[in-house]
Amino acid sequence: MASYRLLSLIALVFVAGGALPRNVRAQAPVADVVTQAFFDGIINQAAADCAGKNFYTRQAFLDAVNSYSDFGRFGTADDSKREIAAFFAHVTHETGHFCYIEEINKATYCDPNYPNYPCTPNKQYYGRGPLQLTWNYNYGAAGNSIGFDGLNSPESVASDPVLAFKTALWFWITNVRPVISQGFGATIRAINGAVECDGKRPDLVQARINYYTDYCTQLSVDPGTNLSC
Repeated sequence: MASYRLLSLIALVFVAGGALPRNVRAQAPVADVVTQAFFDGIINQAAADCAGKNFYTRQAFLDAVNSYSDFGRFGTADDSKREIAAFFAHVTHETGHFCYIEEINKATYCDPNYPNYPCTPNKQYYGRGPLQLTWNYNYGAAGNSIGFDGLNSPESVASDPVLAFKTALWFWITNVRPVISQGFGATIRAINGAVECDGKRPDLVQARINYYTDYCTQLSVDPGTNLSC
């Protein structure tokens, strides 16, 4: 009887909706895509004396992904690989192959036009982490979402690698994921469009594209269209 019910349930699935949707059937776990070899291929290009060499790890990234289960689960299996390739392309560009934990040219980055995220005196909200989280309003919003005091303790992003990756994933899901279906160029615009896009810094745009296409090749996926901004 149990076998009959199981067969009936399987038949119902196929009759009602055909085979399982491609995006459900085909997606691989993020850990299977971001292998140790893939991660090492990026970080090993950083100089031995880089601070990030002893900070960023694949395990910290995977631990952070546990809090963002939607990451790398976008659309089809190829869509998911493209998202992962895009994320690491921007991370590579922002950190110099995981060399930098903090921005080189530090500044306060306090925007008073966000009263919900008031700047704390003597605190600076310069870039930190894999996507170089910047500005008081991003630190405040990320802190509220993740559960850390971003406004009073922005430096915690540079001392906890899992938290650092969480801030990058928070920024990605909040600001980049909504436009990713438009192509890699849209992700550049979402991250640093005001500085790089529309002919302002074609060299930087091309650098991001080069990383992206390289990672797509490594993950055996077509990079798609609309790569530039």
